[in-house]
Amino acid sequence: MKGVLYLAWRYLAYNRFKTAILVTAVTLIVYLPIGLRVLVTQSAEQLTARADATPLVLGLRGSPLELVLNSLYFGSDVPATMPYGEMEAAGEDGLVQVIPLHTRFRSQDTPIVGTNLDYFEVRGLRVAEGRRMAVLGEAVLGAAVARSQGLGPGDFVVSSPESVFDLAGVYPLRMKVVGVLDFSDGPDDQAIFVDVRTAWVIEGLGHGHQDLADPEAVSGVLSREGNQIVANASVMQYNEITPENIDSFHFHGELAAFPITAALIFPPDQRASTLFQGRYQSNEVSVQVVRPREVMDELLATVLTVQRFVVAGALIVGMATLASIILVFMLSLRLRQGERSTLLKLGGARRAVGALMGAEIVLVLGMGLVLALGLTVLTAAYGEVAVRVFVGL
Repeated sequence: MKGVLYLAWRYLAYNRFKTAILVTAVTLIVYLPIGLRVLVTQSAEQLTARADATPLVLGLRGSPLELVLNSLYFGSDVPATMPYGEMEAAGEDGLVQVIPLHTRFRSQDTPIVGTNLDYFEVRGLRVAEGRRMAVLGEAVLGAAVARSQGLGPGDFVVSSPESVFDLAGVYPLRMKVVGVLDFSDGPDDQAIFVDVRTAWVIEGLGHGHQDLADPEAVSGVLSREGNQIVANASVMQYNEITPENIDSFHFHGELAAFPITAALIFPPDQRASTLFQGRYQSNEVSVQVVRPREVMDELLATVLTVQRFVVAGALIVGMATLASIILVFMLSLRLRQGERSTLLKLGGARRAVGALMGAEIVLVLGMGLVLALGLTVLTAAYGEVAVRVFVGL
């Protein structure tokens, strides 16, 4: 038997090009449906794990899916904003914990997440270097952002203007990095975190400028009436918050009217969750409460439906490929009729010659199955990394 296997192996090694094609075809036939299922399962686990960790999300009425994707993964189009007062009203009686989110802005392609320090607690985020933000204009980087951009405490990040034709005069804000988060294996690794008030400064709702009472700012004064000073457009606004100018930064308007994109809601128990959701059942309110797990389950149901069609298509293609492989083997056996006759004339038994031909087929199938198994193991081990890289979860 060893001699049969040796001869079969030498034949396959000699015809290495044909063997490589056949082994690759067998590998893909077996791996594609299994690998696809593994990837989809891992993606679903990542999505649902984040959704499970966030019981409720409060936001302006609109698409629940868009609200959840933006609030949990910072990856969708920015939803419409709601007044900060809605968030304050949601948590004023202490029934639930409420955390603001303002995710409208970016630094190049990296989302800037305006929130508060409670966010780090509920997400279990720890600081690997430096500290958390403490004052206006400070930023904390996710682990992946710090690694990819080579940044750390003491460096700076700059917000990107929403449009190159920004006529509102909102300047990009230069923010000092004060900390880098530990790796969390989630979307937080891909974000820049600032205080929500810093996000409002980026939006132009707050600003700092020269002290108009200073004699050096006389050219920027339009008029004076007692203690009231009216400035003109030449007054220099600061685009970086420093210890020297932080006292000059202020906000115009009512805080309750300032925008946020969403609020994360963390009720202490099921009773509090039910009571809180009951407040927003009326169609008359302008905001909505969504349950991220339900929204993601609906999305995954659609994904799994698509997966079934893809797997069915892969199986049909696999069957066609398998038929082609069988045809190749049959044609190969026919072309090797002279070779079999020579082996028989040399004294080889018919059973041994047949075993030799069968061993070649078994070796090809065996190598294909082993490679498919290896690819499946690699997919199970590193599929989550691949999903995050290519999909951005």
